[in-house]
Amino acid sequence: MNDVIIKRTIAAPRELVYAAFTDARHLAKWWGPEGFTTPDAAADPRPGGAMRLDMHGPDGNVYLGGGTYHELTPPERLVFSTTILAEDGTALAEFRNTLTFAEHGGKTELTLSITMVHADPSVAHHTADMEEGWTSSLVCLAAYLER
Repeated sequence: MNDVIIKRTIAAPRELVYAAFTDARHLAKWWGPEGFTTPDAAADPRPGGAMRLDMHGPDGNVYLGGGTYHELTPPERLVFSTTILAEDGTALAEFRNTLTFAEHGGKTELTLSITMVHADPSVAHHTADMEEGWTSSLVCLAAYLER
């Protein structure tokens, strides 16, 4: 996977869009591609703080995920890693995600840059779908915030 950049305009103020990535109550309502849920999201939004994002798929499987917050500049910029986890908690893949939030007339232009840090060959099918998964996840975010 090469670096991926995704831009999306969301009809919500940037403070709310930013909070959707740092507040577990928000993350639990939208995180994951369409058809997935993340009912037990956890977030500790401070440098070095952990995220837990176990996604429940439409196929009935639970996809273990986590991450770490690295840089927080509310409501302008957020840098965090996300990981695909093995059952024993070992990171099978890690991605560094950099988000910027720009407000334009009550809407937020979100720019997401994703860099793969490492990936075990056993999760190659997940890393190949990263752009598609994030694009779908941002559709879910927009639908949640625009309600």
